[in-house]
Amino acid sequence: MRIALFCHSLLSDWNHGNAHFLRGIVAELDARGHDVFVFEPEDAWSARHLVAAHGPAALLGVVAAYPRLSPRRYALATLDLDAALEGIDVVIVHEWNDPELVRRLGEHRARTDRYHLLFHDTHHRLITDPAAILRRDLAQYDCVLAAGRSLCDLYLTRGFARRAVVWHEAADVRRFRPLPGVEKERDLVWIGNWGDGERTAELYEFLIRPVKALGLRARVHGVSYPERVLAAFADAGIEYAGWLPNPLVPDALARARVTVHIPRRPYTALLPGVPTIRPFEALACGIPLVSAPWSDVERLFSPGRDYLVARNAEEMTAHLGALLANDDFARSVAEQGRRTVLARHTCAHRVDALLDLADELLLPPSLWPPSFRILDGDGLILDGDGGSLDGDGHGEGEDVLERDGAPSGVRLCDPAQPRSPLA
Repeated sequence: MRIALFCHSLLSDWNHGNAHFLRGIVAELDARGHDVFVFEPEDAWSARHLVAAHGPAALLGVVAAYPRLSPRRYALATLDLDAALEGIDVVIVHEWNDPELVRRLGEHRARTDRYHLLFHDTHHRLITDPAAILRRDLAQYDCVLAAGRSLCDLYLTRGFARRAVVWHEAADVRRFRPLPGVEKERDLVWIGNWGDGERTAELYEFLIRPVKALGLRARVHGVSYPERVLAAFADAGIEYAGWLPNPLVPDALARARVTVHIPRRPYTALLPGVPTIRPFEALACGIPLVSAPWSDVERLFSPGRDYLVARNAEEMTAHLGALLANDDFARSVAEQGRRTVLARHTCAHRVDALLDLADELLLPPSLWPPSFRILDGDGLILDGDGGSLDGDGHGEGEDVLERDGAPSGVRLCDPAQPRSPLA
């Protein structure tokens, strides 16, 4: 299969967490023999900030971890979609793209009818800035890939898409894995950006206060923190180490005994069931994790077994203290979390689901499976057989929307048929 991906950037992950998952998806597709063509704007915001802070050579850093990754950097004004999409079977367009590009791709799809066009959304913008999604004009898109059931339902009930499917982020376990030979250097590491102040109170509640109370050796990686927060880190004895290229995250996690997850408020308050990429990566690396509250309405994990949950600073302090005081307890939590990721939440699983979706788009709507969510003429969310979903968003007998695929290699590209039936 020949797949095109339009994204903000894969060369840079400076304040750009979407690059993590998409790199893993591209690498997994490539490993299975599919042809993947990545397009990113030559003036991408993340790349510009990375170069300004660390020089042009920083854009080459990802090549060591992903040597076959070679994005085509384009100028929107001169982008020739006819040439770029010649022979392409599936086009995936991430939400963080220029609205003009999103619109032009829809028009090109309608004019040529040569490929399936998918819109991938991992952000809370549909709730916090719905006009931005309207400007992207998804009328000609075949399906929305939404990073959670709550986001999927919003696309349908608000009329922004007719078809949508849940496609959670996941860990690239080829790179995010335990590194047992690395020596522990500190008690705790947290990796996360400032995030426009979307978790200011949570940083104090679930990171700064517990670290200070326990007197931990702690380090924070991330960018864009204001001076007042950096001062609070220093007051708590937390070392601030700035931007960390995502391929180096496994090493940073291996050098710490525990980590925490502090989700941003729009996800916890408005998009239940969307944990973002960080906990998947941390659990894949086999480090015990304590999370601030988020609602796992889709049962992605088993809270209390895969990771611990703290409802306030006192519980975070107690959980961190217990993990650091008992190596056997910490090991059991870490091993259980990694087992769950390997069983359900790898980029291989998500590629299996993506390839299944490509096959299903060839079928008439009456044959779409329950994992496909569509909107009928009366505004009801239906499952693939035309039956309405229950109050929890599940069809009869349906447990979760996302398949638990098999490990990498199940859906290999057939060398004898390099083009898919979509062509």
